[in-house]
Amino acid sequence: MTDPHPDDFAKIGAALAAMEPPPQPSPEPRHDPAPVPAKKPCIALMGEFSAGKSTLSNLLIGQNPLPVKVTATQLPPVRISHGSGQAWREDRDGAIHPLDIERMSDVSPADTRLVQLFAEADLLTLCDLIDMPGISDPNMDSSVWEGVIGQADGVIWCTHATQAWRQSEAAVWDELSDRLGKTSILLLTRCDKLLTEEDRARVLKRVRRETEGLFAASFPISLTEAVEGRTDPALWAASGAEAFGQCLVRLLQDMQTGVPGAAGTAAMPAAVSLSPPEAAPETERPEPDLSASEGVRPRRVTTGRAPARAGRPTDNDMHRFGLL
Repeated sequence: MTDPHPDDFAKIGAALAAMEPPPQPSPEPRHDPAPVPAKKPCIALMGEFSAGKSTLSNLLIGQNPLPVKVTATQLPPVRISHGSGQAWREDRDGAIHPLDIERMSDVSPADTRLVQLFAEADLLTLCDLIDMPGISDPNMDSSVWEGVIGQADGVIWCTHATQAWRQSEAAVWDELSDRLGKTSILLLTRCDKLLTEEDRARVLKRVRRETEGLFAASFPISLTEAVEGRTDPALWAASGAEAFGQCLVRLLQDMQTGVPGAAGTAAMPAAVSLSPPEAAPETERPEPDLSASEGVRPRRVTTGRAPARAGRPTDNDMHRFGLL
């Protein structure tokens, strides 16, 4: 099946960003030092591969930032920021190199720690996104994403509804939830694959029980229905996208203003009407059948170690490498 055309996502990204912008701080008196601008949050998209992370990324920013025939599953973490700047990559030694996005297929996690792309998208005025590799990808060591997760201020975790919240996912999140749990959202993606109300209710009940207190909020969603609902408000709401989008914007407001609590009040809906779409475009490679692999435990996450490079390059670094 073919991927949705990037234009299909334009209204969706705009709709998310159009929800109330974060409040601006009150002006300081003239005699006080100038206020420090609020740090723009960075949200990581995580989960096992084939859980819908790339589709979600396209849904949020209204476009596919990657060239045709390049998929995120082949790449190291990809950070997407607002703007139209020169793309670059950071190598394993922390050096910055200009990047021709038409040669993205040449980028390898073996020699690249992070790829930085820019896009003119409404949601990116509120946050940066990092599209992470799948946590259990057999072709990619977990150190690829572990070295970058320190940049994230929150996570949108995608778990495939038909095999939701595996033991391997729970083991990884156990290492991250203390720092990121209160600023993160769990999405049960591909809920259109659960064909009966009984199946949906059973999965939602189990996931809510097993993740209680580990995320700010949890939502079932059909990403394919969200795409189809770009011109149909009823379908947009039924897909789960409206509730998720409202929660995400509130969460970003909390993170920017330092006033917690808005997103935490959003509970997973007890039932959402999700009918299977006519066509379900696939954006990531097929997932192997791991239904019998509950004993799989990924290598322990080492997020406490010193990162290979502290933070993002400064403006001086960018000028030095000819990127500004």
